[in-house]
Amino acid sequence: MSNYVILPILIPLLTGIILMFFSRNVTASRIISVVSSLLFVGVSGYLVHLVKVNGILTHEVGEWKPPFGIVLVADMLSALLVLTTSIIGLCCILFSFRSIGIERERFYFYSFVQFMIVGVTGAFLTGDLFNLFVFFEVMLMSSYVLIALGGTKLQLRESLKYILVNVVSSALFVIAVGFLYSVVGTLNIADLSVRVEEADQPGIVTAIAMLLFVVFAVKGALFPLYFWLPGSYKAPPSVVTALFGALLTKVGVYAIFRVFFIIFYHDPSFTHTIIGYVCLFTIVAGCIGAIAYWDVEKIVIYNIVIAVGVITYGVTLTTEAGVSGALYYLIHDMIIKAALFLLAGAMFTITGTHSAKKMGGLIKRHPLLGWMFFIAVISLAGIPPLSGFIGKFLLVQGAAESHSYLFMAILLLSSLVVLYSVIKVFIHAFWREPKLTAQEEKGSPKGLLLPIALLLALSVFLGVGAEMVSPYISDAAKTLMNPSIYIDAVLKE
Repeated sequence: MSNYVILPILIPLLTGIILMFFSRNVTASRIISVVSSLLFVGVSGYLVHLVKVNGILTHEVGEWKPPFGIVLVADMLSALLVLTTSIIGLCCILFSFRSIGIERERFYFYSFVQFMIVGVTGAFLTGDLFNLFVFFEVMLMSSYVLIALGGTKLQLRESLKYILVNVVSSALFVIAVGFLYSVVGTLNIADLSVRVEEADQPGIVTAIAMLLFVVFAVKGALFPLYFWLPGSYKAPPSVVTALFGALLTKVGVYAIFRVFFIIFYHDPSFTHTIIGYVCLFTIVAGCIGAIAYWDVEKIVIYNIVIAVGVITYGVTLTTEAGVSGALYYLIHDMIIKAALFLLAGAMFTITGTHSAKKMGGLIKRHPLLGWMFFIAVISLAGIPPLSGFIGKFLLVQGAAESHSYLFMAILLLSSLVVLYSVIKVFIHAFWREPKLTAQEEKGSPKGLLLPIALLLALSVFLGVGAEMVSPYISDAAKTLMNPSIYIDAVLKE
């Protein structure tokens, strides 16, 4: 059963390699990608079931026992995020058939999507910090190709900034890992937790912890280190932006949760207080950006910044409700951001512009697209009974129990800003008089709506079916809040 843990990494890895040989055959590439993605979804769903039934699963690579060998760990948080990743990957691949363009498809697009998913999945499942760095690099190297694929002037300019920022943060990551190993003598996450607790987290370890936080803050786009995000995510096609927005920043957020709940939780008055204030500034900065633009993609990008701040603040909450709310909101946001970027791509296909002011009346000829956008809007804003409401409700409850009243106030106010930022797009793009006649429309959304509908259906299920989903989220929160559960499962104590 433990061997099952490695399958979610092997499936996209082998698929990406196979697709390299079919790069010129677009039809074969599409079929292989879809079949592999469906298999990946099935395997990921079964992994969630196995973790629910059997508890945390581990896979010791080469049968080397931790902390000396490489270990993969599937707890409920990892399993849920891998499942979410698999569904988003499938939907984005389906969307790309009608949107990415034949030249990009022939230039190894599907291979690098699979390799990026390998990096994301590996980061969720790895049990040591060095391999977290390795999977980060796999993810980032694939994203370097995807952000530049197509070679437009905007892509090339923004890709240079994106690569430079990530190269610097990766260098800092290696430095922090080296410092930590020299001080503690291990990089296995469970063993690190034991040794840091035995040493009562001395000042040097706390300093290394904050250096790691800076690295993950760059990856996750926290204030003030999110400056690279709006331009870089605006450059590639919408389906690539959807993959980036839904997955890449969330890996940084996941790393913060894993590291500061399992390893560096002994000096919260210093570390967690700083994280909390950074998150609050991140929410405010994201709100300013979200209301400042009329570009649909830019608005959604700044909503990523808001969500990252909201989710990461969960690290500072001391109750199960607060942590559960942050994890619920994390999964919700991955799904709904992917849906919104794909919706923005469908709107661009029709109008040839991302500016909401230059759109109008789309709902008259594209009613399904319009109402799908409306569902995404109310889910993003946290209106019941959709998924955004459940996460925010639990976060407000956790904030009240933790006496984090400033966060509670900013969270509620930011919800109004989020609603305003996206409802103005809906009003201008869909409700006003049409700006284009049927003959003037640049393209058709035919074939683009199915993957969006799948994501929105999942969002509705997470809200309406919260009673079924909550036990899984609660298990993930309990493992984070009780490091001994994770430690005992990995070290078999």
